[in-house]
Amino acid sequence: MSSVAIHKKPAIHNAMWPGLVGKGPDSEPPIDLKTMLDMTAAAEVEGVKFDGVDLFASLPHVDIDSTKDDLSRLAEDIASRNLVVGSLVAPVWPPTGGGSAMGSAEEKDRFLTQVRKACSMGKTLRDLGIRHYGVVRIDSATSPADWAKDPVENTKRIASTFREAGAIAESFGERLAAEGEICWGGMHGWKHMVELLELVGLPQTVGFQADMAHSLLYTLGYNSPESRLLPPDFDWSREDVLMEALKKLTDALRPWTFDFHVAQNDGTVHGTGSHDKTGRHCPANDPNGKMDIVKVAGLWMRGDDGNPTKAFQHICWDGCMFPNSTMTAPETWNEVLGTLIAVRDAHGWD
Repeated sequence: MSSVAIHKKPAIHNAMWPGLVGKGPDSEPPIDLKTMLDMTAAAEVEGVKFDGVDLFASLPHVDIDSTKDDLSRLAEDIASRNLVVGSLVAPVWPPTGGGSAMGSAEEKDRFLTQVRKACSMGKTLRDLGIRHYGVVRIDSATSPADWAKDPVENTKRIASTFREAGAIAESFGERLAAEGEICWGGMHGWKHMVELLELVGLPQTVGFQADMAHSLLYTLGYNSPESRLLPPDFDWSREDVLMEALKKLTDALRPWTFDFHVAQNDGTVHGTGSHDKTGRHCPANDPNGKMDIVKVAGLWMRGDDGNPTKAFQHICWDGCMFPNSTMTAPETWNEVLGTLIAVRDAHGWD
């Protein structure tokens, strides 16, 4: 895989939340932020290193109620490793203090409170000079099963909450990106995702966070059979059929996309710990991976005219729910870095 630094943009980031997501008492121990930062900073491919990290705004990594002094210390710690901060994950789920975006008035208020806190954190990190780009990531914090009890009304309720969240984000100079995953109600199929974003109606403020592993599951219609793009018992050797399906999906969602996760998937779902089953993230070099990562990334990073959209200033690797043995191996992050460099070489700009 090429590692020649052909382009300078977009910046290359590593996600910190794989140290937490799917970890816990009924799984493996979480990996602390310091360890995740150290592994990221240590990775290097022919003189090229990670530019920054994307953060999970929840303990045990970063307290959503951090003071400015807390964030100042965090910024200094990250800067000491020659890294910057990009996007933040708002902890909008009930176990982390949030609530369903389509729930009761109290649940909705908890959801919006967490969005407000995450946006405030984002602004503070900008003011501290450690963050120059990125978004605040959200989802509906509800299951497809609960959403399905009244799809039309529940989509309206989620859209209304997202619209209020967008107004909050704008007040802090932030943007929100809803990460499409099959495990989030109203966002569990690509058609539902487009419908929701159109109903929110704030394309400059509330957009889409594309993750290659999750969006591959969209083509299979796992929780949304009506949105299925690939035939049942699909023959994965038919790359032409896969790329046609992914093109239809990306054509619909790319105009809304302003945050992007490079990832691999083996065509299955996976869940560990308390995390619901969603797209299985695979190592960059997994022989069971179904995508040509560089080629598929181009569907998200280039417009219909073939030119880079430049819709986001960084790309981020997301490797959620990897075993800790994989997470703590230095070669994992060198392989990831090499993959991101190859994506930037193919679809980046200066």
